[in-house]
Amino acid sequence: MGNAMDLVSFVRQLTVQIMVVAWGIFILTWIVGWALRGSPIPLTRIKKTGHSLIEDAVWAAFWLAMGGTVFSLITYVVSQIGVPAPPPPVNTTIGS
Repeated sequence: MGNAMDLVSFVRQLTVQIMVVAWGIFILTWIVGWALRGSPIPLTRIKKTGHSLIEDAVWAAFWLAMGGTVFSLITYVVSQIGVPAPPPPVNTTIGS
């Protein structure tokens, strides 16, 4: 049972590290997209690229949130499988 909990903690730590890097890339893409879109450069291709980066960043944020939720749910379920079931409740008023 110790190996299962080590695996759960490893997956949880790996998930957190990947999510931190992914959110950092999202923020960087968001900033670059708005900088390109709002820049005073008269080339519309650059502004469209900025708009495309912003749109992709929004979709990435959505899927990061969904993926983080799914991974959290999976690690929670796996961690609960290794925990033994609690004993049934005892009614102490019957014998009194």
